[in-house]
Parts: sequence; C-alpha cells; structure tokens
Amino acid sequence: MSVAFTKEESAETAAETMLPDRPISPHPNLVTATGLQALQTQLQQAREAYEAAQAIDDVNEKRRQSAVPLRDARYLTERLRTAQLVPDPASNDVVAFGSTVTFSRADGRVQTYRIVGEDEADPKAGSISFVSPVAKSLMGKAVGDVVGAGAQEIELVEIA
Repeated sequence: MSVAFTKEESAETAAETMLPDRPISPHPNLVTATGLQALQTQLQQAREAYEAAQAIDDVNEKRRQSAVPLRDARYLTERLRTAQLVPDPASNDVVAFGSTVTFSRADGRVQTYRIVGEDEADPKAGSISFVSPVAKSLMGKAVGDVVGAGAQEIELVEIA
C-alpha cells in the first residue's frame, strides 16, 4: 500500500526508515584479531538493537528504531564476510600491518599509532588505517627512515 493512503506521519517515517547502505571500502578488508572481534561484537549489538525495536507496538516507531540497526547489520555482515585476518608482525625490523609506530614530525611533535584495518582505525585512540597517507608512507620502512607524509616529512623513531 502506498504511503499516500496512510497517515501523514507514516510518510515521514517511511522516509526516515529508507536509509542508504553504509559505503563499503574498495580496499582489501584487512583486520587484526582485535578488529575482527570488534566487528563481531558490533554485529551482535546491531542484531540486539533490531530485535529490541521489533518489540515496539507502534508501527512507525518500530520502523524508525529498526532502520539504523538493520543498515548496520547489513554493513557489518559484509565486512565480516570479507575480513582477512592478518597476524601480528613477526618482527619489528620494518613497519607492517599491525605494527605500532612512533615517529617525529618536523615541528617537534612525536606521535605513536598502531596501523590497523579501516573499521578499527581511531586516531584519537592511537590507531590509524593502513590506507591512510601516513601509514602508506611508513609501510616497509625501518627505524631512522625519513619519509614524506603530505606536505611534511616524518622520521620513524620506533617500531613495536
């Protein structure tokens, strides 16, 4: 039945519940063990939120509360399906996926980040995606190497 034949409120709700899918990255879906666990936890939380929304009696509110968890569940299911678990680096000789790197910038700032998958990257929490410009410039480099990162240079100080 068209929303034209329902209450006006339902037309608004229908628009709110047709959320576009979250974009899927074109890059390989590399994950650390921690990142894989986080994806599984997030999927479980999305499923629980969807199930909770299904218990709501009001149809419009049920649709509204179901929209985000349903969209997230589709995204997370796809990310888990395509996840490629990468073991921690065997050595700290060169920067690799999963390495924790410390580097200094020309302005004197020293920063430390772990290089992780796109879904687990959180610069404020100390992790950056392997496809970020800084991570790309550091991959395969050793302590003491100086690389360009955007408009400035950074020196690799430590690999852990």
